[in-house]
Amino acid sequence: MNTPATRNYCAIDFGTSNSAIAVPDTGPGAGTNSGMQLVELEAGQPTMPTAVFYLAEGPDLVNLPRLYGRAAIAAYIDGYEGRLMRSMKSVLGSALMEQGTDIGAGRTVGFAEIIGTYLLELRRRAQASRDGAPLSRVVLGRPIYFVDDDPVRDAAAQDALEAAARAVGFEEVGFQYEPIAAALHHEATLDHEELVLVADIGGGTSDFSLVRVGPAQRERLDRRADVLASHGVHIAGTDFDRRVALATIMRKLGLGGWGKPSQGQPAREVPSKVYHDLATWHLINTVYRPARLAEVRAMRVNFADERYWQRLLRVVEAQLGHDLAGRAEAAKIAVAAGADTEVDLGLVEPGLRLALQAAPTLAGLTVDIERIVAAAHETVRRAGLPATAVDALYFTGGSTGLLALTSALADAFPAARAVHGERLASVAAGLALYARRLFSA
Repeated sequence: MNTPATRNYCAIDFGTSNSAIAVPDTGPGAGTNSGMQLVELEAGQPTMPTAVFYLAEGPDLVNLPRLYGRAAIAAYIDGYEGRLMRSMKSVLGSALMEQGTDIGAGRTVGFAEIIGTYLLELRRRAQASRDGAPLSRVVLGRPIYFVDDDPVRDAAAQDALEAAARAVGFEEVGFQYEPIAAALHHEATLDHEELVLVADIGGGTSDFSLVRVGPAQRERLDRRADVLASHGVHIAGTDFDRRVALATIMRKLGLGGWGKPSQGQPAREVPSKVYHDLATWHLINTVYRPARLAEVRAMRVNFADERYWQRLLRVVEAQLGHDLAGRAEAAKIAVAAGADTEVDLGLVEPGLRLALQAAPTLAGLTVDIERIVAAAHETVRRAGLPATAVDALYFTGGSTGLLALTSALADAFPAARAVHGERLASVAAGLALYARRLFSA
């Protein structure tokens, strides 16, 4: 019997850019997710940015005051002293999970704790939506690969996420692949059988699953026989942001520039590592460490035009990396809609602006888009089927808003009808269906 005492489970879509949580519907009737409902995490919003802001000012720094989601991003934009953490999911499976990061005011926090803190906040808000009723069981979504071509690190990534969930109070932890969860959400709308290729393209990964769906399969808990193939690549929205930043903003800070010839030696290109780290969300904080700051100050001799060095030094000293990453993301969104745009870099140097044309900026994403399309083809090939066997191409994930990407995928499967799910909520809704079946069995 599914009593209130047994409805102590939830489903969490812990995303690179946005997250969501679903709980059993406690109302008098079934919710839109067959007995599950997405929690309103912020006013009118069923999703929340995967962001934590550690405040470095105020009277109670001992207890590490934190803000989450849109409030975290707003505090950073408004100029509060502190450290913004985003793309924490990208750290799973990397050596950074064993390290701490400086969050200001002489404090260091481990990435495992940061992830756990965010999961705890999701759980707290979900429990508040249930009048405090506890949640002790969870299904977590996971990408096909946390880490490409490294099963050991991939397994370590899932283990670390499970450990973080257990550390904040979840006693039972299950996992489901995110594209399969999206397939379950799509299946709930069907009255016939289909072979659907789910394209789940978010902030950190592009995942594909070829799944047989339909009314006859809908209530089965074990769907392994219906998953014909899965594949993915660790390329998605934050990689697009990185490409845009490196091709545009970082050039204004000296990337690709040259130094002066010295003592008969030819000029050398400016060292590029600091630029690549500044363009990668989960590595930005590493550039602010004292040793890296000293490295940037010493780079002065590498620049023929010191204006570029001064801009770079300003970014590192004032810790503007996350702000620039956000501007690169906003520029990507603008050009994704086919519009030319302009990036205001006045915070780096008064009057500094950067004009971006849509066509060449999008052309810079071609390599990544081609790799994503190749992963889609590889998924169907692994099932031993031709591209023409796919009935539907189901798009979900924040990065499916990039028209150049979805068009390339649609062109690769011309016989399949394109179906656009809820970009930020389809996976969470599918995880909710799976959690209900798993924990109500």
